[in-house]
Amino acid sequence: MITDEEFLRISVYMKQHYGIDLSQKKVIINGRLENYIRSGGWKNFNEFMNDVENDKSGKQEKMLVNLLTTNHTYFMREFEHFEFFRSVVLPWLRTKEKDKKDLRIWCGAASTGEEPYMIAMVLMDFFGLERSQWDTKVLATDISTKVLQQAMAGIYTDQQLKNIPDHWKRSFFKSMDGGSQYAVKPELKQEVIFRQFNLMDPFPFKKKMHTIFLRNVMIYFDDNTKRELIQKVYDFLEPGGYLFIGTTETLDRSSTPFQIVQPSIFRKKEG
Repeated sequence: MITDEEFLRISVYMKQHYGIDLSQKKVIINGRLENYIRSGGWKNFNEFMNDVENDKSGKQEKMLVNLLTTNHTYFMREFEHFEFFRSVVLPWLRTKEKDKKDLRIWCGAASTGEEPYMIAMVLMDFFGLERSQWDTKVLATDISTKVLQQAMAGIYTDQQLKNIPDHWKRSFFKSMDGGSQYAVKPELKQEVIFRQFNLMDPFPFKKKMHTIFLRNVMIYFDDNTKRELIQKVYDFLEPGGYLFIGTTETLDRSSTPFQIVQPSIFRKKEG
C-alpha cells in the first residue's frame, strides 16, 4: 500500500513535469501502479520513483505517465463539435486560405486515435474532389506513448465503430477477421501525423494553428495550469481561429481572452 509520503512524491512529480493534478487521487495512484511495481521487483513506490528520476532512457517515466493518464475516448464523441467544424469552421477556412490552401489543425489529446481520425474524415468528406489541392493533414499529439502506438496501428473493433455512419465505415476502414475488427485505410492514416507531446512544454509550432481541439484533457489540470495553457493556445492560434474543449469542461470567462461562440467552442478575435 502506498504511504502518504510516497503518494505526495508521485503527485508532486506529475504536477511539476506534466501539469497533471493527482493530489486527490491516492487510491487511483495506488491501484494503477501497485501491480507494475510488484512485478518489476521494486520493494516500494519510493524505489520505483528513484528509478523514474534516474533512468536516462526515460523508459520508466514513460511507464509512469502511461499508467497514470486515463484515456477514454470513442468515435463520434461530442459529435456536435464535428458538425460545427464542418458547417461553420471549414467554409470560413476554405475562403480564408483559398490562396495558400494550407490548413493547420491540431488535436492536442489524441488518445487512441478516434478523435484525430474523426477530424480527418470530416476534412476528407468536406473537401471531396478538391482534397488533393489542399494540405489538410491533422497534427495529433498525446503525452502517452502507449495510446499513440494504438492510434498509429489504427485497428478498432466492430463495437468501437458502431456509431460511425456506414458510408464512412466503407470509405475509411477495411474489414478484418470476418468483420470483428477494422483497420484504418492508408488514405485516412496518411492524413494524421501522430507525435508525443507534453502540453506543459513550450509549443514547437513554426506557424500558428487555425483550429485546436483540446477536448477532455483539462480535467487533469488545476485552475492556474489551465489558465496558462489556454493563454498559450490563444497565442498559437491564427486570428479568427477556433478552440474546441470538452462539453463538460469550462473556461474561466473572466480571465480568458477568447470569445465564446457556444459552450465548449471558443474563437480568437479576427484581425
